[in-house]
Amino acid sequence: MEQLFTTVSTKGQLVIPAAIREQLGILPGTRVAVRVEGTQLILEPDTLAAKLRRIKEMRGCCAGGPSMTEALLEDRRRERERELAEEGW
Repeated sequence: MEQLFTTVSTKGQLVIPAAIREQLGILPGTRVAVRVEGTQLILEPDTLAAKLRRIKEMRGCCAGGPSMTEALLEDRRRERERELAEEGW
């Protein structure tokens, strides 16, 4: 998409051009996340599509780490062994 420009008002407000609003599905009342990355101002609409995109980007971010299921099962096994030992088994 071509680069579009807007001007910040004296109240610190800016208008997102209609073409961008339409492309991103930004409707009146849509929440927009605002953050700074280096020298860039990033505006990200809080729409369902944006949420799904963030979820997709996070897929696999914990891959290769320890299995929480295995850790839980091991913890339960040790707990059960301790209980059996206390009961005299």
